[in-house]
Amino acid sequence: MADIKSQANPLFLTEDEIRQGIELLFYAYRDFTSDPDEILAAYGYGRAHHRVLHFVNRSPGMTVTQLLAILRITKQSLARVLGALIEQGLVRQDRGARDRRQRLLYLTAEGEALERRVSAPQRDRVARAYREAGAEAVAGYRKVLAGLIDERDREGVLKAIERR
Repeated sequence: MADIKSQANPLFLTEDEIRQGIELLFYAYRDFTSDPDEILAAYGYGRAHHRVLHFVNRSPGMTVTQLLAILRITKQSLARVLGALIEQGLVRQDRGARDRRQRLLYLTAEGEALERRVSAPQRDRVARAYREAGAEAVAGYRKVLAGLIDERDREGVLKAIERR
């Protein structure tokens, strides 16, 4: 990998160095999503479907309200995506035991299989990058990603990730 001024003191980055980091993030996201996009396209699905599969897999029994808070999309958008996944037998909704108005979300066996298939290339890509970068760089990368999350949400997101 080309050296992108890795010796620069992060407290004194130039405008160009910051823009390079942004550009790298765009390229990384493009490639990170390319394999899942291809798999999902065969089902007529997109990235929103992938995110639903991911988060429901990571937190089985989460409520629709919790998923809305994570995805920050409209109820209408989620209804469209969730409806398709339920109709195709990939996600099931159960009513809450205490509050019957709650809709608890779970992946079906078919949903779990699709989630594994879609996520496998991303897991492989991240694992390879982590191995190549080393432990210290991985810790720094996690700090950078955490720093990109809105401050008001950061602690909650980090706690949620650690619980899973």
